[in-house]
Amino acid sequence: MAAGWARFAHRFGQYYQHAPLWSPPRIKTREWMFIPFGGAPPLRHKSFSTVAQVQSFLSQRAMHSCFYSTAYWRRPYELKMAEKLWQGADLIFDLDGDHLPGVTDRDFPGMLAVIQDQAWALWNDFLEPEFGFKEDHLQVTFSGHRGFHLHYRDPALFHLDSEARRELVSHIRGEGVDVQGGLARYHDQQAKGWTQRIRDGMDAMIDTLREIHRGSDGSTSELRRLESELQSMQDREGTTSQRSAAAIRRLAELMDHDQRVARLKDGKFEVLGNYQALFLNLLKADASVVLGSAGETDEVVTIDVRRQIRWPTSLHGKSGMRVSEFPLSRLDPDGHDPYNPLNEAFVLGLDQTAEVEWTVDDAIAQFGDRRLESSIGERIQVHESAATFLVLKGWAQLV
Repeated sequence: MAAGWARFAHRFGQYYQHAPLWSPPRIKTREWMFIPFGGAPPLRHKSFSTVAQVQSFLSQRAMHSCFYSTAYWRRPYELKMAEKLWQGADLIFDLDGDHLPGVTDRDFPGMLAVIQDQAWALWNDFLEPEFGFKEDHLQVTFSGHRGFHLHYRDPALFHLDSEARRELVSHIRGEGVDVQGGLARYHDQQAKGWTQRIRDGMDAMIDTLREIHRGSDGSTSELRRLESELQSMQDREGTTSQRSAAAIRRLAELMDHDQRVARLKDGKFEVLGNYQALFLNLLKADASVVLGSAGETDEVVTIDVRRQIRWPTSLHGKSGMRVSEFPLSRLDPDGHDPYNPLNEAFVLGLDQTAEVEWTVDDAIAQFGDRRLESSIGERIQVHESAATFLVLKGWAQLV
């Protein structure tokens, strides 16, 4: 594999020599981290004054992955964190598909579609209307692999500590939300925030449960999704109420009754009997946004005021795709020109062909309009960007 790493390092190096690279605001106060090819330890505590210096560094030794600190440091080059002298930090919202309940990156295009919808909901349903965030302070990026990052740089918020940021996250997750109280105002057309979110999601949840009971197309996957969302939410909150597929099926059976549903919408939750709490928890889990975790803990990236984040315009070492910035309007998957990383984030070559052999089954990849489904041992011809993606993902090997 050493020869393979050398090949990828060479191509990454060529990219960094010629590509226009993005310069972080206040670059002199940032700490940089690089992960070399071949499994060498990360290079940390690097400091640069200009993006040209970063480019020169990468031209001499191309890196597998490149990160810069969300924090601002007075002395970012110091080896001890206490001596760096923290000055503040951007607000970062990290949404990764591998954190979504019931979603797998083995269906890579399907996963990206789901996580882009989540990222748009985070901004459109929470950050702008409820926190008053302004687009002027926002940078939106595709992470280069499994998700999206929302970088928010309002100078008035730089000095928020972890506890203040935790309050934002708790609200987005729906922690402590009075679901039953929100549903009691089901017919209130002036409802806002979580009350509106719960009310708007009630009809959709009832329809989903009815489809599960009737065994409609896709009902099995919907059942798995609800079970996974509920499990994830209850793991975060440390609760252990009903969450099995059998319990959800029983609740679904109760929903297939028009008079019971009508009474439920009038606030008569007792019609669900012992399944009332399950229904309320399903509503909350389905309306929340799943934020990416920081490292090996269950803390989310937003809370971490010393976090390293992938550098926009760099290449992601697990996919070969570019970490790409784009306008907020293109985050909307239903907009007139939605961002599509499967068309826009492959930058290493779309003409040169390579032969690869699948090493996994049940994986789905897509490059532009070409959709590929894996079969172990099958050999296919793909362009260089596709070959890089498949090999770095561990889904194929070069022939």
